[in-house]
Amino acid sequence: DSARLLHVDATPMDAAITDLPNILEPGDVLVFNDTKVMPSRLIGKRVNTKIEVTLHKEVSGSIWWAFARPGRKLREGDIVEFARNFSAEIAEKRDNGEVLLLFRCGQQNLLDVLHKHGIMPLPPYIKRPVTGSLDDLDDYQTLYALKEGAVAAPTAGLHFTENLISAISARGILTAFITLHVGAGTFLPVKTHDTEHHKMHKEWGKIEQTTADIINEARNAGGKIIPVGSTSLRILETAANSSGVLQPFIGETDIFITPGYIFKIADKMITNFHLPRSTLFMLVAAFSGLNRIKIAYTHAINQQYRFFSYGDACLLEKGKMNE
Repeated sequence: DSARLLHVDATPMDAAITDLPNILEPGDVLVFNDTKVMPSRLIGKRVNTKIEVTLHKEVSGSIWWAFARPGRKLREGDIVEFARNFSAEIAEKRDNGEVLLLFRCGQQNLLDVLHKHGIMPLPPYIKRPVTGSLDDLDDYQTLYALKEGAVAAPTAGLHFTENLISAISARGILTAFITLHVGAGTFLPVKTHDTEHHKMHKEWGKIEQTTADIINEARNAGGKIIPVGSTSLRILETAANSSGVLQPFIGETDIFITPGYIFKIADKMITNFHLPRSTLFMLVAAFSGLNRIKIAYTHAINQQYRFFSYGDACLLEKGKMNE
């Protein structure tokens, strides 16, 4: 909870994440994503070629879609060896380096094997040894991570410590939890000139009836709904109806939020600073307005805020188009 917080309204205002309880109001709701990151990056070999794979979507217990590097070295039917009695067959290959892996790990559960041999899947701009860092097993996990299945952390939640959550609760600010298993597609840049041609990867999520009730009751009482992170926002917007009433939800979402989108339920949001030409940057531009975000990011650069996954945070107010 030592991070700085840029409060992005008509004029950007400098604060600290620990100021959040005083900025928000009693009756507001912070919505957290309780997904838990798996050590889903693996280093293996096909004959004498080193292969790195990052799992991103489960098909069944031992069958996963993954991104492979170097993908051009792989053919359907190839076997990649990760450790003794732990390998995977390339069942299908796509042009973007995506492969379908059929894992072979004997009688062991794949998740148990991943915890033994896998590496935490940090974004590519965070430099680590090839074998990863043990510190990231804790650092790249939110305090409230509960349901394993993500291959990337909902990083806005990394700022929330026990002390900060206690202060939020003492102020009368409510908390609610959803699940969205973040996929590796969250790291992919937008390469098309027309955003309509960009394909979002599907991610699995769930909203319980109890969570929907907390949020709907708070909203009816005048409280603001504040997703912590883009993943919380995306599943809330997926599950809310046109009147802004949140429905229970279980399934996949590939919602792609770009400028022009009218938000149904989120009033403010907490997020980190994002890479340009990313779906995440488009989302925050849609939420607050592109010009306001450009001003805020210029201010953040000039004031030496830290960007990206292990960086500082923003509290975004909704732009006028969405008010």
